[in-house]
Amino acid sequence: MASSRNEAPVTVACLQMEPVFGETAHNVAASIAMIEQAAAKGANLLVLPELCNTGYVFASREEAFSLAEVIPQGASTQAWIDCAARLNVYLVAGITERENESLYNSAVIIGPEGLIGRYRKVHLWGDEALFFEPGNLGFPVFKTRIGTLGCQICYDCWFPESFRMAALQGADIVCVPTNWVPIPGQDPGREAMANILVMAASHTNSLYIAAADRVGIERDQPFIGQSLITSYTGWPVAGPASNKNPEIVLATINLADAKRHRNWNDFNQVLKDRRPDVYTLP
Repeated sequence: MASSRNEAPVTVACLQMEPVFGETAHNVAASIAMIEQAAAKGANLLVLPELCNTGYVFASREEAFSLAEVIPQGASTQAWIDCAARLNVYLVAGITERENESLYNSAVIIGPEGLIGRYRKVHLWGDEALFFEPGNLGFPVFKTRIGTLGCQICYDCWFPESFRMAALQGADIVCVPTNWVPIPGQDPGREAMANILVMAASHTNSLYIAAADRVGIERDQPFIGQSLITSYTGWPVAGPASNKNPEIVLATINLADAKRHRNWNDFNQVLKDRRPDVYTLP
């Protein structure tokens, strides 16, 4: 029987942009302009960077609260919901979220029908711990018409368990809004450490991954760009993008392949070969 019976083609775009700190309306408008460009090229799953509506480098908790929004009532989420409905696309976008007196580094997952869900960054990096609460929603996956989506944010990629949780729950692709920063000791002649981690996670979990980074310098903090989309094999199918310029990274993939080719040979399947019985410390 032909394998195309259950195929799930999707055109994925990572929208590498340069948010302007504190200029939320400007940033959302810029993101929508990029979404429209990518959709015109056929993209129907689009990933935006981490905290792309506000910027990243907060000076105080008060400043972070002043820029944070409630999901889904906030202006940023509402604008993205309207855009997704108008263009008939799916979006994953990083956002500064407020819930009562708590702040979260979050992402919204949006489809043509509206808000599908949210993800809250589990592993906080550096000064984020001064402003945000650690994510309290775990690693949910989101079943959509185009496939099952997972989500992570930036530093979550440094924890193999994050991707494994998504794979074990049936994710076909993990969308990663991120703000990658330079890594000490990075060889400028090699791919970024973040790229290596994403490639390895794709390979060891048989997952597609779409990581959308930002570029520019914000309050003396540089960001490294190099957004990419990796195949379930681990190899990039688009990107890495520039390390300096805004860019749309685009690839048409078949999400069904993530599960179809998870059996590496007659004997080995990377998820079924796990040995949880020996993974605990004595």
